[in-house]
Amino acid sequence: MGFLTRWVCNAIAIYVATKIVPGLSSPTLFAIVIAALVLGLVNASVRWVLLILTLPINILSLGLFTLIINALMLYVVSWIVPSALQIAGFWAAFWGALLIAIVSTLLAHFLKR
Repeated sequence: MGFLTRWVCNAIAIYVATKIVPGLSSPTLFAIVIAALVLGLVNASVRWVLLILTLPINILSLGLFTLIINALMLYVVSWIVPSALQIAGFWAAFWGALLIAIVSTLLAHFLKR
């Protein structure tokens, strides 16, 4: 799947998460598109390093620690572009990351067909 398709999937997933998860907000659709771009860049550059460094705890937790890493990636996006994505706390980031992962995976699956 190409970069543009993943970017659109992430943007839609972030939009859905900001509408459903309390404590996760974005002021405009353009801000969501920017947040999706930054999330893609952060995931491509930093996330894999964190996954390798936390591999033992990830194995012990049967992969559930990946949700914590995804929440941290959302925090990084909020820190890089605070005007595009606001996160009220850890649980908002956690549930937002979970919902973004589910929605973007489902969209990617349906777009592959």
